[in-house]
Amino acid sequence: MSYRRLGLRSDHRRSVLRNSVTSLLKEEKISTTETRAKEIKRLTEKMITLGKRGDLHARRQAAAYIMSDEVVQKLFSDIAARYEERNGGYTRLVKTGYRKGDGAPMVMIELVE
Repeated sequence: MSYRRLGLRSDHRRSVLRNSVTSLLKEEKISTTETRAKEIKRLTEKMITLGKRGDLHARRQAAAYIMSDEVVQKLFSDIAARYEERNGGYTRLVKTGYRKGDGAPMVMIELVE
């Protein structure tokens, strides 16, 4: 299987990941569980690559996945320009400890400067 199921139904999983990718691109840093962050990283890197392509088809593909038009605009204007010279590795995972309650490993996922 080429993706993690995250213990969610497919529609809920897609919604959670879309919202998380949108939040990461908007805020540039979010805190989540390690497993979820690895999936978010994979999808965010694809969105940034679309932003770097910059053509109309790439913009429409990104807009179909990202939940907010303002974030799509930010992706194609600010974020894509920031990573113009970089070939991948746009995000970083920083381990922050374990969640109180269930002990799930938590990480901070952020866009690399």
